[in-house]
Amino acid sequence: PGPSSVPRHTNRLINEKSPYLLQHAHNPVDWYPWGQEAFDKAKIENKVIFLSVGYSTCHWCHVMEEESFKSKEIGEIMNEHFVCIKVDREERPDVDKVYMTFVQATSGGGGWPMSVWLTPDLKPFAGGTYFPPEDGLHRVGFRTVLLRIAEQWKENKDALLESSQRILEALRHTSEIRVQGQESLPPPKEVMDTCFQQLSRSYDDDYGGFSKSPKFPTPVNLNFLFTYWALHRTTPEGARALHMALHTLKMMAHGGIHDHIGQGFHRYSTDQHWHVPHFEKMLYDQGQLATMYSRAFQISGDEFFADVVRDILLYVSRDLSDQAGGFYSAEDADSYPTTTSGEKREGAFCVWTAEELRALLPDPVEGATEGTTLGDVFMHHYGVEEAGNVDPMKDPHQELKGKNVLIACCSPELTAARFGLEPGRLSALLQECRQRLSSARAQRPRPHLDTKMLAAWNGLMISGFAQAGAALAEQGYVSRAAQAAAFLRTHLFDPDSGRLLRSCYRGKDNSVEQSAVPIQGFLEDYVFVIQALFDLYEASLEQGWLEWALHLQHMQDKLFWDPKGFAYFSTEAGDPSLLLRLKDDQDGAEPTPNSVTVTNLLRAACYSGHMDWVEKAGKILAAFSERLQKIPITLPEMVRATAVFHHTLKQVVICGDPQGEDTKEMLHCVRSVFSPNKVLMVADGDSAGFLYRQLPFLASLERKDGKATAYICSNFTCSLPVTSVQELRGMLSP
Repeated sequence: PGPSSVPRHTNRLINEKSPYLLQHAHNPVDWYPWGQEAFDKAKIENKVIFLSVGYSTCHWCHVMEEESFKSKEIGEIMNEHFVCIKVDREERPDVDKVYMTFVQATSGGGGWPMSVWLTPDLKPFAGGTYFPPEDGLHRVGFRTVLLRIAEQWKENKDALLESSQRILEALRHTSEIRVQGQESLPPPKEVMDTCFQQLSRSYDDDYGGFSKSPKFPTPVNLNFLFTYWALHRTTPEGARALHMALHTLKMMAHGGIHDHIGQGFHRYSTDQHWHVPHFEKMLYDQGQLATMYSRAFQISGDEFFADVVRDILLYVSRDLSDQAGGFYSAEDADSYPTTTSGEKREGAFCVWTAEELRALLPDPVEGATEGTTLGDVFMHHYGVEEAGNVDPMKDPHQELKGKNVLIACCSPELTAARFGLEPGRLSALLQECRQRLSSARAQRPRPHLDTKMLAAWNGLMISGFAQAGAALAEQGYVSRAAQAAAFLRTHLFDPDSGRLLRSCYRGKDNSVEQSAVPIQGFLEDYVFVIQALFDLYEASLEQGWLEWALHLQHMQDKLFWDPKGFAYFSTEAGDPSLLLRLKDDQDGAEPTPNSVTVTNLLRAACYSGHMDWVEKAGKILAAFSERLQKIPITLPEMVRATAVFHHTLKQVVICGDPQGEDTKEMLHCVRSVFSPNKVLMVADGDSAGFLYRQLPFLASLERKDGKATAYICSNFTCSLPVTSVQELRGMLSP
């Protein structure tokens, strides 16, 4: 779709691998990628650097490109006065974080596209996010800002250099997270209770979720609530925590944020009801939500949650999977409504007019109220309206006018009763309708797919498949997780240096490509991959994954640990182009790596007997102690880890033949119970195996009466042997 004439302009981004950078390769702007060539040019020509940071599924990034970066006239101003650098924030979260810290500190807000002006030695002095091309009533236009900054640089260069130095010092000071003096561990009970109360106050009792609008899935909040419930099962607070998590997951699954026809979840909802989403789909959401819905199923036993897990994993297997085994990053929100359209619209791939649905679902429904068609049943169940069901207030650009975003607004029982149908029959009819719509949708132009593969996000998705495989007893999911872990080992790990790489890319003919100078892994890559390997070991019992996880944990300690202030830096030392070494302090769409690493370190200690790791976990909690006590709601995953640290992990050791039925029965029992502080291992009697070499105490554990036997151990001291599944189940619940 769209005009396919020969491009007028081509800049250096044409040589990059990132889909986001390639989207800008034909702008009239003389873009450079982040790197020495651009830095040298700025120094030699004594020019300001204009840095633009975004990502390929970012709606306002597309808008700014259309309005400004494709404009010949604005391109000329940019090329004359600036050295222009484009960065994909998903490839270089380190660069993004340094300058976003500046933009948030100086403008009070942040977001993408991020626009920052830097001195030739990379110090920021002006910045913002999206700029419209021309001046408006309330906003200065991009062209005006460019000309003003060029003028300032000519007239007041020294003042700008001085202020950039001052700004940097201030940022260095305010962004430091370190242990203060003899700081002790935060008190776990108070921190847990405060976090619960803060979440409880922000919870929406009607629709679930933790704000009015916009509403984000926030898996970190749900994960915290499940753990809070598990440790307070018999109290009213515990019951409320569980209700908050399950109700939120139910409402999301019914809502328009859930793609009822194409499966998976969109990024977030613009309204309180989970109805009208921003339509991009991100890998990190699918991975974390698969895990959350698996936990909801473990706890409640409700098949509804298991079905949502299957839905997410179907979407990822079909649409975000590379044939070599890796997972792609995202699908865009904008697409061409039809094959002949000239411009893309948000949500075009996913929305429907009432007329279209009638035409696709005209069949009369036998046994229903006289004259009922499939369309009537479907449209009633999914809240379809003749004039469209999107509130114009939530659609400022009129892109969804007359369209419907499907939302399951009735219970199946109510819809069935309304048309005089049996609930079982209704479910089959709706399934038939969804398949038809799915085929119709397949005729539409698909949104852009970002085929970059990131180690961190692949880690989150491997955890999703592994935990789903264990909780739902679906071996196929565990195999898919193992296939992806093998992909990481082949394409995103350098065996010579023992280090992870950040990203690789789908190349021509579906090959997997690496950029000329591969980007080294960041802290988040190590943390989420290590977590994935522990999850995969517990689901598959393949000890090779454990061995690799422990190797990566040692490497993470070497590259990122802060011996003075404690906790891990997000980036390695020694990159002169990074002005700050930061530590993230907020669990957002993804948990912050220091939060997850606390639990990783405790698991690593259980599998290796290496107790320094427990001490490191405590030091991280000490470094974040003040924040955990004052505003724990900003770090729910670290609060959860504080509880796990305090309650000591239970090592659940099963002695038996992994292929034996009795062992399998015990494993099934362990995997079907949600227990936030357990670590599973199987002692199969192979004394030469990795686990026996790591943990000498395993040699003293044996099968009782020749049957598979479980031991619950704490700090390598074990309970009496247990051979009954019922007894084991009782011991697993805290």
